[in-house]
Amino acid sequence: MSRTDELIAELCPEGVEYKAIGDFGELVRGNGMPKSDFVESGVGCIHYGQIYTYYGIWTTETISFVSAAKAEKFAKVDPGDLIITNTSENLDDVCKAVAWLGDTQIVTGGHATVLKHDQDPKYLSYYLQTPNFFVEKKRHATGTKVIDVSAKSLAKIKIPVPPLEVQREIVKVLDTFTELEAELEAELEAELEARRRQYKYYRDALLSFDERMSGASNQSIGIRWTTLGEIGKFVRGTGIQKSDFTESGVGCVHYGQIHTHYGTWAAVTKSFVSPEFSARLRKAQTGDLIIATTSEDDAAVAKAVAWLGAQDVAVSTDAYIFHHSLDPKYAAYFFQTEQFQSQKKPHITGTKVRRISGESLAKIRIPVPPLEEQERIVAILDKFDTLLNDLSTGLPAEIKARRQQYEHYRDRLLTFKEAA
Repeated sequence: MSRTDELIAELCPEGVEYKAIGDFGELVRGNGMPKSDFVESGVGCIHYGQIYTYYGIWTTETISFVSAAKAEKFAKVDPGDLIITNTSENLDDVCKAVAWLGDTQIVTGGHATVLKHDQDPKYLSYYLQTPNFFVEKKRHATGTKVIDVSAKSLAKIKIPVPPLEVQREIVKVLDTFTELEAELEAELEAELEARRRQYKYYRDALLSFDERMSGASNQSIGIRWTTLGEIGKFVRGTGIQKSDFTESGVGCVHYGQIHTHYGTWAAVTKSFVSPEFSARLRKAQTGDLIIATTSEDDAAVAKAVAWLGAQDVAVSTDAYIFHHSLDPKYAAYFFQTEQFQSQKKPHITGTKVRRISGESLAKIRIPVPPLEEQERIVAILDKFDTLLNDLSTGLPAEIKARRQQYEHYRDRLLTFKEAA
């Protein structure tokens, strides 16, 4: 029998009392506080949106501040209080809570409720993550696009309230488990990052033929340097909006998907357009590169995917089709190298949106070994790519399994027999 079980058997042998949140706490609704109120320093504040994206079960520090004058009109959060979100675009996030465990009073704004109570704050914050609480909040949720659970509704939800000694023992166990899970995730992420760096090193080494070698040396190993424009042709894609997508039809590649969905090569498209619509669109053929020429991030400008599917595919604007005579994977791998990245940088234009033109891409120089050497390099890089993808799939799966294990254990600890 665990220490928690022993305490429950000793302190509440007939079961744990369930109480409405409003019966053991006071709910204070926040108001206002747009992000434009934030200042470099001042009174600590927690914006409701940060509870979804930044904070965990508890915190002792805030990442944002407001002036003392502004703080006067916002809801006050004392050490030990919970800040609970009232609004979200999905049911999972609504009512997410963070326990404030700092030393000073802070403030919060609209779309959040402060719970002032006499229970263990971490216990309450942990419980608000459980499936049992999810069922209860779902009953009180309103709205469709924006989901809301009001402070008045929150006050009606009943949760188990064991003696404080039991709450603290549960928190002690869950804190330990949370720490172990975080350490494991950090180790797995570090392993994945190390493998990525190793892969990048070998890829760049294999594709870094030294252009400064003498002509005789280059000829002896069959390497020639040329521009992309001399070995191929860049053709701009045509207009495809996401609203043009259909369930089936002619495959199409939208430039944004090159950043988010595709890897080095693809033989199947994520999206389709109707045959009638596709008739007026420019298409990539088997072996062509499809290059995204627009991004907010310089590193993602000119990200390329080799199209290896049997059928031609339509390509959107803000992307170029590169018809060429190289091994398609060899060309796509070259676009990932530091050598290519350093050459493209001077050609990138724009401020918020960064772009590169087909004319600029055509000026970039590329080493062209014989086709059999290109194929040999591709075979090696494919093996590295497969190992990395297997690791990329395996490690997130391992992390997910650990999270599920943690959630199962947490939910067991926070499930009680209800007192009559």
